[in-house]
Amino acid sequence: MSEMIQLTAEDGVQLSAFVAGNPETARGGVVVLQEIFGLNAHIRDLPGRFAAAGYYAVAPAMFDRAEAGVELDYNADGKDRGIALKNAVDADAIIDVSAAIKLAAKAGPVSVVGFCWGGSLAWRAATYLSGLAGAVSYYGGELPSKAGLAAHCPVLAHFGERDMGIPMDGVTAFIKAQADANPSVVTHIYDADHGFNCDARSQYDKDAAALAWDRTLSFLDAVSH
Repeated sequence: MSEMIQLTAEDGVQLSAFVAGNPETARGGVVVLQEIFGLNAHIRDLPGRFAAAGYYAVAPAMFDRAEAGVELDYNADGKDRGIALKNAVDADAIIDVSAAIKLAAKAGPVSVVGFCWGGSLAWRAATYLSGLAGAVSYYGGELPSKAGLAAHCPVLAHFGERDMGIPMDGVTAFIKAQADANPSVVTHIYDADHGFNCDARSQYDKDAAALAWDRTLSFLDAVSH
């Protein structure tokens, strides 16, 4: 079962969220954190995939704090508008992530899985919040600049070697900074570009997406017990 619902953040702001799965029978909760292109078809597809793997998944509309119902195209105009909206809500984003985590917790242990901007938010959640089972970051551009932070839960990070927006020297520095982290931070690098998981993007890489997805599900299985 999937549906659009309303969340209320701790400061009273309401935002939509797309949910899938049954919290009463799920093995745990997953919060799906969007790219800068809004709660679009690609992001709405992911909760169903996590639900098929046995989880109750919640994808909050992170732009609702500034503008409701945003779905942007994967082009230059969409990117520019997405960056502007991200900048408008970024300071309060962790509040909205927390609201989604609270709902997902009805299913048990909660992990966050984020993509692009959401990948950065996943790292923020892992380092700012306590009580998460795990966090997965897909090509989160913020990780290298926040490599000195310590996560409170296990983290899995995916990066594309051909991602010009996240240079490999920054990824290497992140890996080095987190080499002895406890809880563990595991990083994988793929022969792929930014956005390689999204089949609506020109950068989509089927093989990299499949491998990263398998690793993500294995990680979630390990941390959700």
